[in-house]
Amino acid sequence: MTKLLLSLHVIAAIVAIGPVTVAASMFPPAVRHAMASSDDRHAWANVALLHRICRAYAVVGVAVPVFGFATAKNMGVLGDTWLIVSIVLTLVAAVVLGALVLPRQSALLESPERAAAPAEGAALDGPAAPDGPGTREEGPTTVVPRSTTVQLAMFTGVFNLLWATVTILMIIRPGSTTGA
Repeated sequence: MTKLLLSLHVIAAIVAIGPVTVAASMFPPAVRHAMASSDDRHAWANVALLHRICRAYAVVGVAVPVFGFATAKNMGVLGDTWLIVSIVLTLVAAVVLGALVLPRQSALLESPERAAAPAEGAALDGPAAPDGPGTREEGPTTVVPRSTTVQLAMFTGVFNLLWATVTILMIIRPGSTTGA
């Protein structure tokens, strides 16, 4: 039973966390591209797709700790330090994703610049977004400062590093019977 649970845990981690890390990493440059390309109708569709991937796989990612707890219980390692550290790092990663990455992605999708971007099939000469604090003019539309997407990229990087650390702990866990 332990081998089955461990297999499900690893598969869930690969299938759920992998797409989130990739899509979240691609999101900030995709937003910058979409804002710079006011005539690119597909750029915002790509940004929205990346955000949907992040949201959907974040929900699917709940399976990772569920199978992880079941595996740890079967293996009798629930009290081991490496596992407790992994659990804490997983919780921090979940908070970073849920409180810092996904809301910022949503805000960028709902920004005035997004509203000013042409919708599929819409005319390209629509009104530009109004100027506001923290915005700067670049061509016909107002764009979010680069620092906004850089900050999102930083939070995404923290999320990715946390998951990499958890993965490393799972592989080289102290007291492992694998001999590693």
